Amino acid sequence: MTSCHAAEEPIKKVAIFGGTHGNELTGVFLVKHWLENGAEIQRTGLEVKPLITNPRAVKKCTRYIDCDLNRVFDLENLGKKMSEDLPYEVRRAQEINLLFGPKNSEDSYDIIFDLHNTTSNMGCTLILEDSRNNFLIQMFHYIKTSLAPLPCYVYLIEHPSLKYATTRSIAKYPVGKEFPPCAIEVYKIMEKVDYPRNESGEIAAIIHPNLQDQDWKPLHPGDPVFLTLDGKTVPLGGDCTVYPVFVNEAAYYEKKEAFAKTTKVTLNAKSIRSSLH
Repeated sequence: MTSCHAAEEPIKKVAIFGGTHGNELTGVFLVKHWLENGAEIQRTGLEVKPLITNPRAVKKCTRYIDCDLNRVFDLENLGKKMSEDLPYEVRRAQEINLLFGPKNSEDSYDIIFDLHNTTSNMGCTLILEDSRNNFLIQMFHYIKTSLAPLPCYVYLIEHPSLKYATTRSIAKYPVGKEFPPCAIEVYKIMEKVDYPRNESGEIAAIIHPNLQDQDWKPLHPGDPVFLTLDGKTVPLGGDCTVYPVFVNEAAYYEKKEAFAKTTKVTLNAKSIRSSLH
């Protein structure tokens, strides 16, 4: 016999973002399609709103105008006084926060799906920021199951400032539908690795051919990671196997990230029941 936690208020408002980075076109194309014909994303009991998040960057097909929009949704930037002197993306983040928040308020949207692309060989990837949220783990499990046999990886970046939520009910499913306890395999970030650099701070090595396009594959101590410009191999240090992600992501050169090391972790979620209130 399976027990369910008492549900909070049901999920009622969902947003779908595309174009947070203006040159990542999958989300742009989908959101534009849904803005013209949103019937396929509507569900009984839900308000679903698609949005082009960075229209100026989309128009120029560039990642951003002044700064990375995906890095300025923090409370410091959101709390700055609105001014034309602020970077465009900071002002846009404030506008989006007012439309879909304010953050942590009762009127904020329950879920936001932010659609992205990567130049890395990561396939279909879900990014999770809360390892203790039963609803999110259940949702990710449902998505992974629905996409099978296509692999769908989960990248866990624990966000220390999040207020962890308890079970939420799911408005799109028939009343009383129960989702039993489940488990998902995730790849939890350990650290981000920069390229080897010379005394001037310039990149002095490239991703080794053996590592290129090997996202999610086990990388063992001693395996080649970088190849210097004079032909020397730089191996992986440490004493444990890791799983690299975002290998040679083009947008991360400016962030000094060659790849990220992850470790496999299993997350468990308790059963939840959907309801319409």
